[in-house]
Amino acid sequence: MRAIAAVAILSLVIALCLPLALAAPAPEASRSPSPSPEPALPPGRDAETLFTVLDGGKVKSVSMAEWLPGVVAGEMPALFEPEALKAQAVAARSYIMSLMLSRKAAHPEANVCSDPACCKAHQDESALRERWGADYDRYWAAMLAAVSETDGEYLAWEGSPIEAVFHAASAGATEASAEVWNPLPYLVSVESPETAGDVPNYISTAIISPEDFAAAVSAAFPEAVFAGEPALWLGEITRTPSGRVDSAEIGGVSIAGTRLRALFGLRSTAFTLDYADGGFLFVVTGYGHGVGMSQYGANVMAQNGSDYREILAHYYPGTELVG
Repeated sequence: MRAIAAVAILSLVIALCLPLALAAPAPEASRSPSPSPEPALPPGRDAETLFTVLDGGKVKSVSMAEWLPGVVAGEMPALFEPEALKAQAVAARSYIMSLMLSRKAAHPEANVCSDPACCKAHQDESALRERWGADYDRYWAAMLAAVSETDGEYLAWEGSPIEAVFHAASAGATEASAEVWNPLPYLVSVESPETAGDVPNYISTAIISPEDFAAAVSAAFPEAVFAGEPALWLGEITRTPSGRVDSAEIGGVSIAGTRLRALFGLRSTAFTLDYADGGFLFVVTGYGHGVGMSQYGANVMAQNGSDYREILAHYYPGTELVG
């Protein structure tokens, strides 16, 4: 009898608890997996965006508000149009933010460095006072305005800050990143409006003697053959769609235009190469690698009435301005 009663009581308990069990959340292991979170982005405002900088051999923590004005000052002439300076501020901010999500192997201990050959140039107050002299207050105010008036704004592709690289001056069109580094969908070739009337030393030349020319190429490419008349050392030159040198055959060896630029200290890969009057003549147009925003082109666009949003949309097509 007692056994029957115990069974009855147990059945009642099960009946009362079963609805509660069915209504409870499923255990974590049985739930559908949640979407993977997006990479963590910094807070929106410059004063809240903190990162590390390798500067003068030391790593320090800075805010975007502290560091970015010195980057704009180090990268773009202070007399440029306000809208061009704003475009520069957004491009530099975007690049720094992209490095905050993916550090460079060159300095894993810090997000960015102050070496312009690696990351972005930066100048502190003492350097700028020496450079600008009596114009320091006026020029520094322009840097602060460019940063504060775009506070927190950055360019994004599919939600992440872009590698917003830039250069001084193009040769009618920018270069696609695929021709220099890796292909990125927003770093494609676009027209750029600057001309010789806008850019100091827009056209530059270099004349190299046959002996120095052969020595420089041979040091990097020992297989190159320099025999007979120097004029015969030059072969076919191929160009990228933007008109820059893709490769040149020299001494029977195909050499990338980017490598020739480095070998002879040329201002860009937009050059012609000929042998005349006993020397090898390079005639070079523009300055820089040619990828991304042309700074002088941005200034010409600003002079013609474009605001910084239009400038950025032109040089980084398909990106979204966030902030």
